[in-house]
Amino acid sequence: MGNYLHSLRRRRRKRLAAQYPEMSDQRVAVIGLGRFGSSLALELTRRGWDVLGIDTDPALVQRHSDTLTHSAVADCTDPEVLRQLGVHEFTSAVVGIGTDMEASILIASNLLEENVPNIWAKAISRQHGQILERLGVHHVVLPEHEMGERVAHLVTGRMLDFIEFDDDYALVKTVAPDSVTGVPLSQSGVRSKHGVTVVGIKRRGEDFTHATAETVVAKGDVVIVTGKTRAVETFAEMS
Repeated sequence: MGNYLHSLRRRRRKRLAAQYPEMSDQRVAVIGLGRFGSSLALELTRRGWDVLGIDTDPALVQRHSDTLTHSAVADCTDPEVLRQLGVHEFTSAVVGIGTDMEASILIASNLLEENVPNIWAKAISRQHGQILERLGVHHVVLPEHEMGERVAHLVTGRMLDFIEFDDDYALVKTVAPDSVTGVPLSQSGVRSKHGVTVVGIKRRGEDFTHATAETVVAKGDVVIVTGKTRAVETFAEMS
């Protein structure tokens, strides 16, 4: 079954490469196969990427060896090991190690030394994240902190979902406040009064659809709004 799935993925990658040459290099090395790293590696594999999963724990590597494209038991704090595995030839690498901060920093440094163009790294604290950013890691992820902040928004307000971006910009799913219902969005003053833009709308029993200036929001509709974080927070708290 494993060989059959790998064959299907190879055919899919070849088809995508022919259609979209810019996507032809879909290879990523995931270093650290704990909960975060293994979840990421499995999802990338499901999407048709070539995934090299690496960990120092033989049991973790064995657990995922039939699913990932390639797997290896190795200590990537040694730069020579990275070179032997060919990680320096990959365009993307993810450092999924969180608990061992020293190993995380060493591996990130090794990847930077090898000029891997696109490096992601998991951080277990803001201090850890700051160190990785100062090293030059391209993308630092703080999954626990980011999820905690997101859930805090959902618990304390009327939001149904909340995503914040780095530049103080957010996307929020919420029930439309009464003040913007009953008239087209162009007349409701959502943008001028509240500093947010309604980009999607969902009526009960219907699918989401994009919003236009002519869209009339009804009581109970769920809307997707974007804007500065504080503005969308304030909008979502309106009744």
